[in-house]
Amino acid sequence: MTAAEFPCLKPSRMAKLPKGGKMEPVRTCVGCRVRASRSSLLRVVLRENELVVDETASLSGRGAWLHPTSQCFSNAVKRRAFGRALRYSGTLDVQTLENRLNG
Repeated sequence: MTAAEFPCLKPSRMAKLPKGGKMEPVRTCVGCRVRASRSSLLRVVLRENELVVDETASLSGRGAWLHPTSQCFSNAVKRRAFGRALRYSGTLDVQTLENRLNG
């Protein structure tokens, strides 16, 4: 399957074909800004000023995608990337997300 055969598929938004033959969506980590398959990232949403992990990637509202590492988390906090990605200008409570990533 190539992009020429399916012009409606944007190669820049899809990962390479895995063995199963289906294309997987690509998202960008807000911490390191590296593009990765959706399944390798955590979706984070804002609930009453608190960042929570959206396990099923089905909660409503804007979401930010993050590698499940403390390094990407700390980069995102330092760069204030969560506020920009979620379009929120107030103070964010990141403690719950930090506890989850640090174990």
